[in-house]
Amino acid sequence: HNLLAQVVGRKYVVLFAPDQTEGLYPHEPPSLLTNTSQVDVEHPDLNRFPKFTSTHWTACVLRPGEMLYIPPKHWHYIRSLDTSFSVSFWWA
Repeated sequence: HNLLAQVVGRKYVVLFAPDQTEGLYPHEPPSLLTNTSQVDVEHPDLNRFPKFTSTHWTACVLRPGEMLYIPPKHWHYIRSLDTSFSVSFWWA
């Protein structure tokens, strides 16, 4: 579980449910990046990652004073839109 609290600035956030993993092309073992997608979410190379076209996601802009719950095992992509600062609260 994760709560992402935005303190300063804005962030663009994209969340993918665990059942979208195949279309995100995680790095293969023995890589230490098996929890990291190879796809550039905003500029995907659809020749290399054709299954990405069938993925479903939810996107939002997180603003100062807002908090977003990120469920366990959900993939996330985050990009700062401004100079920003956020705090994550993780728990099991």
